[in-house]
Amino acid sequence: MGHGHGHSHALNDEPASERVRTLLMWLLVPLALATIVGAALLYPFGHEQKTGADIGLHQKPVEAVVTGVQANCGEKCVAVTVKMTDGDASGQSVTIPSVDGPGAPRFQVGDEVVLSYSGSQPQAAESYQIVDFQRGWSLVVLALLFAAAVLLLGRWQGLAALGALLLSFVVLVLFIMPSILAGQNPLMVAVAGAGLIMFVVLYLTHGISARTSTAVLGTLVSLALIGVLGALFSALSRLTGLDEDTINLVTVLGTGIDTRGLLLAGTLIGALGVLDDVTVTQTSAVWELRRANDELTWRELFAAGSRIGRDHMSSVVNTLVMAYAGAALPLLLAISLAGRSMGEILTAQQIAQEIVRTLVGSIGLVAAIPVTTALAALVAVRQEVAPASPQPSEPEPSTPEPKTVKRARPAKPRPTRFEGDLFTGYDPDKGPWERPSEPRARRAAPARPAPPARRRSSGSP
Repeated sequence: MGHGHGHSHALNDEPASERVRTLLMWLLVPLALATIVGAALLYPFGHEQKTGADIGLHQKPVEAVVTGVQANCGEKCVAVTVKMTDGDASGQSVTIPSVDGPGAPRFQVGDEVVLSYSGSQPQAAESYQIVDFQRGWSLVVLALLFAAAVLLLGRWQGLAALGALLLSFVVLVLFIMPSILAGQNPLMVAVAGAGLIMFVVLYLTHGISARTSTAVLGTLVSLALIGVLGALFSALSRLTGLDEDTINLVTVLGTGIDTRGLLLAGTLIGALGVLDDVTVTQTSAVWELRRANDELTWRELFAAGSRIGRDHMSSVVNTLVMAYAGAALPLLLAISLAGRSMGEILTAQQIAQEIVRTLVGSIGLVAAIPVTTALAALVAVRQEVAPASPQPSEPEPSTPEPKTVKRARPAKPRPTRFEGDLFTGYDPDKGPWERPSEPRARRAAPARPAPPARRRSSGSP
């Protein structure tokens, strides 16, 4: 089933060029028309499917609440008293024996259970049997937590993914299941239903764009490959698709149903959700390579995208194998207890059909990588690449403005004190007279001759 995962690849950020739109139209329109016409032809218009007592199922579910538990009804037995909340004997209590031992369910007062009513005597305890627990509220809480997590992380795209998931269930419940029950070929129904799911899920989740259209093409081609390989190897392996559940279904319906086709339909639907992830991722990788370097040729885009896909391939294949192995784990344990060899276990009907499902689905997933990469490269080289939005440059560190510092006003020069020899006159031949500075004036002042020494009188004339 297509899952609404939240890839944020900006799939609709580039308008497709005219030649890209023309190419995708020639490739997609015939497939879309074939899907719609096939779904219309396979849908059982006017068919009323018989249910319940009409097909011999006289057991009717009745809801009840456990009001008492007593362990005195015998060996490995426990008496459970329940009060019915609906049905023909609503409000009445009955005591029903239940198996007590390893692996048996444990009941406590207040447990909400489901009874199976045979429809004979509403007041008789023999008409009821405890078959299950009521778990509706816990599933509702889990679904609300899941929706809250998707919306919290994906926001509007998460809302689109939840809508796509809901539409997938609508296609499964209102088209695939009624068509198979009406006797249509299960494989053809699964192919048409998978096509409807892919168109709805991918375009609703990722938007209408050249990228999404390429992912749809890759998914549909891979689904067709899975269908062909599944039909071929189920025939070569002589798989009938008859297990316990399928035998019960055929017995109840009373009409012929292609059990091998039902096996293949389960293979297609099981691989559908993982194919969504592979094709969208590969398409986005090729588109980003094209945007980063618009000079790349088709071969270079294909080679670069394939290198990216190899890393994705191992994890995807492991996911699918572990999913099928986990579903078949109780069966593996049960067969291993029979003392059969490993070869006998792997080639048994119920195990062999799970192996075919796993390997065929894995081949389809592996093939989806080169197929989708080739289609994406073929479309991307014809796409007019929009220039990448310039990344905002880091602001240069601003130079701090110089702080204005008030400088102290220079002190007014004190008037030069004139000093000199008053006995030295001014010489006009030296030019205009200037007031000399103090050191210069002192250097320029000629040495004053010492006054002549006086003779001391010796007292004689």
